[in-house]
Amino acid sequence: MTNRIGLSLKDFTRRDFLASSGLTAALFTAALLLFPTSHETEGKAAQVTAQVPVSSR
Repeated sequence: MTNRIGLSLKDFTRRDFLASSGLTAALFTAALLLFPTSHETEGKAAQVTAQVPVSSR
């Protein structure tokens, strides 16, 4: 087994590339699922609005 401390691009193997690519894809997929970009995909639950009391002078 090789001791892999202080990696350089020369030590970057095909397996490392595939693993990092898969993890990056999973990260972006999770980000897209957690933070939707369009307003249609936002929650459809009832909206709550805060009412500000009118002060009389």
